[in-house]
Amino acid sequence: MTLFDFAGLTERLNEINKISEEDGFWDDHEKAQKLLKEKKSIETKIDEYKTLEKDFEDVGILIDLAQEEEDQSMVPEIQNAYEDYKEKFEQLRIKTLLDGEYDGSNAIISIHAGSGGTDAQDWAEMLLRMYIRWSESKKYKVKTLDYQDSDEGGIKSATLLIEGENAYGYLKNEKGVHRIVRISPFDSSGRRHTSFASLDVIPEMDENITIDINPEDLRIDTFRSSGAGGQHVNKTDSAIRITHIPTNIVVSCQNERSQHQNKETAMKVLAAKLMELAKQEHKANLDELKGDYSQITWGSQIRSYVFHPYTLVKDHRTNAEVGNVYAVMDGEIDYFINEKLKMKE
Repeated sequence: MTLFDFAGLTERLNEINKISEEDGFWDDHEKAQKLLKEKKSIETKIDEYKTLEKDFEDVGILIDLAQEEEDQSMVPEIQNAYEDYKEKFEQLRIKTLLDGEYDGSNAIISIHAGSGGTDAQDWAEMLLRMYIRWSESKKYKVKTLDYQDSDEGGIKSATLLIEGENAYGYLKNEKGVHRIVRISPFDSSGRRHTSFASLDVIPEMDENITIDINPEDLRIDTFRSSGAGGQHVNKTDSAIRITHIPTNIVVSCQNERSQHQNKETAMKVLAAKLMELAKQEHKANLDELKGDYSQITWGSQIRSYVFHPYTLVKDHRTNAEVGNVYAVMDGEIDYFINEKLKMKE
C-alpha cells in the first residue's frame, strides 16, 4: 500500500472502524492502542491527499477565471497558489519514499564528540540543539535518555528519543560523521579549527518485537547522572550503563526516575542497536555478533558545516549545498534530508 493508494487507505480505515466497534475491542489494550494509532495515521494521509486534490482544483479554477475575464492581474495570485500546491505535493511525495520496514518508527539518535577536546564537545552540543530544533519544527516529542556533559563546555555524548510518525525514516540518513570548520571560540589566537562529531540513528523497536539477549553477555553498572540538572536529566545515583560484552556496545540511560526504569529503557536501546547491527552484518542470530563495535569510525564525513572563511553547509553524498549555515544550525535540515531520500527514486 502506498501513500497515494487512496482506495486502499480508505478500505483499511473502514476495516479498522469495524474492528473498533466490536465487543471486546479494549480487552487487549495494547492491540487497541496500536490500531487507533494506525487509524490516526491513515486519516492524516487521507486528509493530506484530499487537501492536495482541492488545491489542484482551486488552481485550475483560478486559471479558468483569469482566461474567461482576460484578467492579467490574477497572474500573481495564480502563481502563489501554484507554488503552494507544488510545495505540498513535494512534501507528500517525499513521504512516499519512507517505505522501509522501520521508517514509520520513532528514532533514537546518539551524538558523540570526536577528538579535539572542547571544540569537538562544543560542536556535539551544537548538533544536539540542531536536531532538537528540527524535531520541534516537526511537532515531534523529544526525550533525553542520556546526557554526558563536559567540565570544559559542550557535551561528550547525548542520546535522544524522537517520538513521531516517520521520525526514523527522515533521520536514518543523518547517521555518520559531521564536520565543522570555524574560528575556534576557545583559541585565543583566533585560528581556524576543524572538529568532528558522529551521529548514530536507530529505530525504536515495537514492544511486540522481542530479541533474546543472554544475561551473561551483559555488564551492568550504576553511576551518578552527569547532566545539567533538571534541564536534561535527574541527578541521582540511578543512572545505568549496560555493556554488551561480545560486541562491546555500550548504552546508558539516566533520564528516568528509578534505576529499574533506566535499566528497562537502556535494554530497549541495546536491543534496537543489536537488531540494527545484526541486520547490517546479515546475521540471523545475535550470538554470531562478535568484535568491537563501540569505536566511532572516523571515515569520510557525510556533511561539512563551514563558518569561516565563508558560510556553507554541504552534503558530500548528494552535493546539496546551503549558504545560510545559521539557519541550518537552527534546525532547517529538511533540504538535506529530502535530497538524500530522493536518491532512492
